[in-house]
Amino acid sequence: MENIIQQFRDIRQTMRKNEVWRDVDFDEMLPESLVLPPKDLQPEKEYLCNIPNLSAKKLTIVNGSCTTPYTVDQDGVCYGSLRDAMAKAPDLVGGFLSKCPKSDNAYEKINNANYIDGAFVFVPDGVKSWPAFQIVSVTDSEKALFLQTRNVVVVGKGSTLNLIQCDDSIGSNRSMANNVTEMFCLSESKVCHYKMQNMNDDSGLLNHNYVACDNGADFHSFAISLNGGHLRNHTEVSLRGEHCDVEVHGLYLIDKEQKADNYVFVDHAFSNCKSHELFKGIMDDSAQASFNGHVLVEEGATKTEAYQSNRNILLTDKAHVQSKPFLEIYNDDVKCSHGSTTGQLDEQALFYLRSRGISERTARTLMLYAFCDEVIQKIALAELRERLSDMVKKRLHGELTPCSECALHCSNTCGCDDAPAFEIDPEKL
Repeated sequence: MENIIQQFRDIRQTMRKNEVWRDVDFDEMLPESLVLPPKDLQPEKEYLCNIPNLSAKKLTIVNGSCTTPYTVDQDGVCYGSLRDAMAKAPDLVGGFLSKCPKSDNAYEKINNANYIDGAFVFVPDGVKSWPAFQIVSVTDSEKALFLQTRNVVVVGKGSTLNLIQCDDSIGSNRSMANNVTEMFCLSESKVCHYKMQNMNDDSGLLNHNYVACDNGADFHSFAISLNGGHLRNHTEVSLRGEHCDVEVHGLYLIDKEQKADNYVFVDHAFSNCKSHELFKGIMDDSAQASFNGHVLVEEGATKTEAYQSNRNILLTDKAHVQSKPFLEIYNDDVKCSHGSTTGQLDEQALFYLRSRGISERTARTLMLYAFCDEVIQKIALAELRERLSDMVKKRLHGELTPCSECALHCSNTCGCDDAPAFEIDPEKL
């Protein structure tokens, strides 16, 4: 255990010259009290990530161990514990485990050498009517845990999949998680991947997502970061065939001393592929965030379309964000652009709302929600879109009092009996 923690600390020293990792520092999340979780865990209670009316198969990971046994459905869909799947279907798992293209990443190598368990999902060719999968990953322990999990997701030719990953922590105990997810989107498959993160302020989460897309694959990803001591979403997408369509979006709402980092690398190695990135963030108090986007258009990858956009709102002078969108292009027949904006709320728009009889507090909340809503509305699953919209509203007005000031009431989850509704469409602000 001490060796693993020391490896993490040593990485900080050896990777200072690496542009991707030089500003990433998890030292504050690595106290001496960290311990490894038990390998065989039987949870005493059911863990929920409530999304009303959503039809989904749930896989539960508690303190690094998946409690869902390996199962083969009548459609040939396989899912459950990665460790269980490796024992019962070694040839199937072995064809994909650690096979996804990835950069030289010392944190991933530590995970590869030390992971205990994770989730395995395999959707065979031609399966289009399967309900969503929901991976609920929970940290719930009286001890400070150091977690290593590995997930493998394979979507066959012409198949579709909605995958929802919820990272949550119960209580306020410290933890550090170093997780890796490998995703294989085979030819003509359509995959939507949703990541929701709501950790406590003393916990760190390093999420690696490696994605391989074959000919004609569509991959859409969303990272919604609502809370956490230090969150890092590291995404690498490799386009291994023509006519791929990739969207990678993110939304991060952080305050106090929280940190949120997002890194996205998209490798356009073939012609006629598209990628689009939109990341938005709101930072309050002394929160810190970063966006590092890298699009590589290789020689011969003609007719490429690639777009990057990062927009941030700083609510205080102490909040900080670094934004580094980057294009690396080796041919001329492309359409590519990138952009970044950082600022505060538009005072003219705020004055306009206040002149219509809306309080300053309510006007600010409306404007912040409208800022977030552009990302939320891109979510295809209606049930999830409604739930996330609810959670963002709750996050935005969580500090507002009294409740009679709530313009963006969240289905009465804030305790309001008669929260008022304003005839204002946030999308038109």
